[in-house]
Amino acid sequence: MTPAAAMARLKDWWAEARANGLFWRGLALAAVIIVLDQASKLWIVHGLDLPRLDKIEISGIFDLTYVENRGASFGMLHGMRWPLAIISLGVSLGLAWWLGRLKRPIAVIGVGLIIGGALGNLYDRLAYGYVVDFLDFSGLWFPWVFNIADAAINVGIAFLLLDAWKTGEGDKAGAEKSSEKQAQ
Repeated sequence: MTPAAAMARLKDWWAEARANGLFWRGLALAAVIIVLDQASKLWIVHGLDLPRLDKIEISGIFDLTYVENRGASFGMLHGMRWPLAIISLGVSLGLAWWLGRLKRPIAVIGVGLIIGGALGNLYDRLAYGYVVDFLDFSGLWFPWVFNIADAAINVGIAFLLLDAWKTGEGDKAGAEKSSEKQAQ
């Protein structure tokens, strides 16, 4: 693809995205997630001083536990700061491109949550070299400590799966009606 063709494609995408009200809602949701994620981490690190305390026991199922996650989800790919940052940025840009074209509200919610979570954790990775995790549900036999961005990514994936299921149901119902019409 030539640079001129790429620029034309980008302009077409931007015109479509700009006119798509769901695009702006998805971006607004992503921004809310980034703000909530970063505000919670600031409170955990500076307000509660959790790095010094290490852990605050809240209940039998939930604690606040300070973890510096230098990997990806659940500590996978430990120590790969820059590759993970590049992947997070690439995924966010790809999802933003898709968001500009999406017309399904459930999918928009999912994509907005994932973009917000990915960028919230990307900020930590670039600023500190690690992601701050602190939500600890080990009392429920969930061994991983996570943060709001991680939760948003996982809930976003659930919304995308729900959208795929609902879209598949719609396609299936449409195909069944079409088959019934042809049989008559």
